[in-house]
Amino acid sequence: VQLQASGGGLVQTGDSLRLSCAASGQAFSSYHLGWFRQTPGKEREFVAGISWSGPSTYYTEAVKGRFAISRDNAKNTVYLQMNSLKPEDTAVYYCAARRGLYGLGFKVDEYDYWGQGTQVTVSS
Repeated sequence: VQLQASGGGLVQTGDSLRLSCAASGQAFSSYHLGWFRQTPGKEREFVAGISWSGPSTYYTEAVKGRFAISRDNAKNTVYLQMNSLKPEDTAVYYCAARRGLYGLGFKVDEYDYWGQGTQVTVSS
């Protein structure tokens, strides 16, 4: 599976962005998908995840109520809708895929494939 993230940019506090991650390869619908983010000097952290079947979603506490993850298996794409953005959301955002044999993962080493990252910058 190859992943290509897009949609990042420079926005102001309170604005919205929608990140997209397009996948190529087989069996996209059988993968759990996640979004992570990383800032300089810090470890990559889990932001949101969605199960292979779609109905189960998970969020880190800092983004609950503001971010929404969704997937369109027909388009082999996962999205991250980010609303009410804050300066602390500034990071490089990565999409990732995990084989659906096990549960949705929350750690970097639980994911099998990664996109290249897209920069999100929120100015105050």
